[in-house]
Order: sequence, then C-alpha cells, then structure tokens
Amino acid sequence: MSISQNPSKTTTARRHFLGQSAAGLAIAALPFTASAASNVTATASLDRAKWSARNHAALSTLIQKNGSSSPKYDAKRKPYAVFDWDNTAIMNDTEEALLVYQINTLGFRLSPQEFSAIIRQNVPAGPFSADYNNSAGKAVTLEDLASDLDLSYAWLHANYNGFKGTLTLDAIRETVQFQDFKAKLYYLYEAVNGTHGVDVGYPWVVYFFTNMSVEEVGLMTERSNDVNLGLGLAKSKFTSPASLPGRAGVVSISHFQGIRLTTEIASLMDALRNHGIEVYVCTASLEDVVAVFASLPKYGFGVPTANVLGLRLEKQGNVYTNRYKKDWPLTWGPGKTVAIQRELVAKKGYGPLLVAGDSDGDYDMLRDFPDTQLGLIVNRLKKGKIGELSKWAADIMPTQLTRYVLQGRQESTGNWLPMEKSLKYGNNTAQLLG
Repeated sequence: MSISQNPSKTTTARRHFLGQSAAGLAIAALPFTASAASNVTATASLDRAKWSARNHAALSTLIQKNGSSSPKYDAKRKPYAVFDWDNTAIMNDTEEALLVYQINTLGFRLSPQEFSAIIRQNVPAGPFSADYNNSAGKAVTLEDLASDLDLSYAWLHANYNGFKGTLTLDAIRETVQFQDFKAKLYYLYEAVNGTHGVDVGYPWVVYFFTNMSVEEVGLMTERSNDVNLGLGLAKSKFTSPASLPGRAGVVSISHFQGIRLTTEIASLMDALRNHGIEVYVCTASLEDVVAVFASLPKYGFGVPTANVLGLRLEKQGNVYTNRYKKDWPLTWGPGKTVAIQRELVAKKGYGPLLVAGDSDGDYDMLRDFPDTQLGLIVNRLKKGKIGELSKWAADIMPTQLTRYVLQGRQESTGNWLPMEKSLKYGNNTAQLLG
C-alpha cells in the first residue's frame, strides 16, 4: 500500500469553563452526609472495596438518587457515566504496553519503506527537547534517530523468520540490531510526545498498525494485556547498545511496565448498570484496542464494544491504514468533550451524570457538562489542569459537596488505598496533592 504523508488533522475548540467559577459548579454538586451513607449503601449495592469512605458514600448516594430505584428514574432517559481508561479503569497505559509488546514480538506488517515513512509521519524535523539528549549529552534529531531505525528495521526484516529471514524470534532478540531497534523506537515514542505533544504523538503511535486487520490487532492486544497483567510493576530502562551508536548515539528511556485491573472501577460499572445507569468509555488510546480490554468477559468490566469512544484510523475494508479518521476528534483533552457531545449528548439530549479520569487529557470532560453531578479523579498527584481540579476536590473535602472527589492508590502494587491520598512509586509517604 502507499503511505499517506498528509493524514487528516482534526481541530477542536477548547471549551469555556461552564458556570464561570468554582462556586457555579459547586451548586450542581451532589451533597451527602456521613449519616446518610449507611442508609444508601445497601440500596446502591456498591462494593466497599478500597474506596475512601467519603467517595463510597458519594457514589452510593449518586446511584440511589439517579438510578432505577429512584422515583424520578425514567427508563427512556437513562442517565450515563463516562470513564477514561488508562490509569483510571486500569493501572498504567494499554497503548504503551501494547507498543512494547509489539516491539518485543516484532508484530508489524510493514515493509522497510513503509516503516521508514511512518516513523517520520507528521513529526517535525529537528532536535528533540533537551530532556531527550543522548548519553553523551548531545541533542538527538528526528532524522538521526530515524536513520538508525531505518537500518535496524531493515536488518530485522531481512533476518527474522516472521518477515523475510530465517532467525527465530528468540534468536533475533539476542542481536544488537534488535536491542537498538527496541530502545530507539520506544525512545522515539516518548521523545515525540514529550517534545511535540500528544496531538502529534498519539495518532503517530497507532500508525504502526498499518496493514493489520482489526482482528489481528485485537488478538495482539489481548496477548499484550495478558502478558502485562502477569508482569511485576516496575520502572525499567531501555538502552541502545554502545556497540551500535549510529547517528543518534546511545539513548536510554524509561518504561513503567505491567498493568493491573482496577476492580473498584469494574464493580462501580457493574453497580451503575444494575441500577439502570449506562456506562461508556472515552479514551485517548485506539478505540478498538481499549474495546478488547473493556468488553472481554475475562477482564470483568463488561463494557459493550459500541460504548467505547477513542482514537480511530481509516480502514481499507477491515485493514488499518496510516490515516487518522476524517472528521473524528483526537479523543484527548477538548477532543473528549467533542466526541461525547457528538456521540452521546446529541443523541440523548443530556450530558453524563458521572465522569471519571486521572490526567490533563480528562480535564475538559470532567468539567464541561452541566449535567455532571460528580467528577471522580484517580489521584496521580499530577500538576497542570488536572492538578487544579484535584486541589478543588481537596479543598471541599471538609464540606458535603462532591463535585469532584479524589481517590488514592499505591503505584507499587496498582491497588487503590481506602483514602484520598496516593503513594507514588518509590515513595514511602502518601500525599494528597502533587
């Protein structure tokens, strides 16, 4: 197939802050009292698990007052909730885990020429930011790194028996060419996002599915999920071999390996559905990739494939191309709001009752819908815009307002903590704010 150098670009307008102020949105918050919590828990049937006591009470109240047990419930106008996926429904990132798995298994359907075009596609020329200097402290440019990757991929393509060669995957993994390829391709992913932003990096990484069918990517995703669920949670480092410096030199990049299921989110989704509240996912990963995780019964989330909104690629029949879906928003930040408005609000006539997220990519959908009564923030101790909402949630903790709530977790285990504070990987002290 021919490689497109000019995929469609989607522009999204940033939403204004509805209500204009914290006070404006606080009015819409769902109040609760500690004494009321025990009265609603049995009715709402939300497992206590490791929810903070305040959050469990707030969610139970939300379900009781808006679900099918409420006198005001209208089955023709079902309320609904929208969840982010990566680092909200699960611990860590599905798409990043899949990229590493794709590299480790050489799960590509690209000729060397196609691969060469894709690694450069829509990535601005020139050096990456100083955070991505090589081991000698020198700037790394796109062209130098891409040139090294051209050589390593061409060698792998000629020698791996899954492509044109005779070497097994195990034998290939022992070669310096593979080690160079792995370190530099994952480094490129991080450098593109860290230097040019997710508007460039998130569509770019899914172009590696070009020439693969939806079924092939789905099977690779399931295998990646299962492998990563079995890995220990750990910060690993990929370093290119000193014996093959190439033009870019020796580079190193860190990756947080492993995935964990967030059973509290799965049980919340189940409780919502049991009370007539529909569940949707809006993700900045490829829609079809997250749909595998969200819908397969063995993972326990039970979200229908049709209820997952995410990044989309153009297809030729059932085969992915390296073109982003025309007229579909990039489902990150304001693009999540656009997708929800287009696919849900426009059809239902109202916004989500509950929104859950963890990062700046969820900031807009957490605040943009006047129908939202509760915004659940998985507390990753982030700065930025999500940090602003996190501070708001922390400030109203002594009150009965629950427009936003923080939920703590422990990154070394992937488990939630029964409080609002979180424990970062490598730290010994839980914190409320970053």
